[in-house]
Amino acid sequence: MENRCELCERSEITLTKHHIIPREEGGTEKDIVMICPDCHRQIHALYSNQELALRLFTLEALKNDEKLKKFIRFIKKQPVTKRTVVAKSKEQKRKKC
Repeated sequence: MENRCELCERSEITLTKHHIIPREEGGTEKDIVMICPDCHRQIHALYSNQELALRLFTLEALKNDEKLKKFIRFIKKQPVTKRTVVAKSKEQKRKKC
């Protein structure tokens, strides 16, 4: 079986479990997609767990999100051996303060 990220669709890559509905927001082991570490870090850099649970709780919603679409277009062109640096969004930085 080929390892393919369910979000960016790059293959031959290590995958991580992403809880579509975060556990702290009531998600279970049924609410999982397998995505690459780059996509996983980007999702959590852009959105709070609450926003993920309320608005981005399906794979299709993640794929159609404007901020993630831009990242997906970028990451698809990157070699799987390159670790991408991810910066938190301005909104996420403000929420932490």
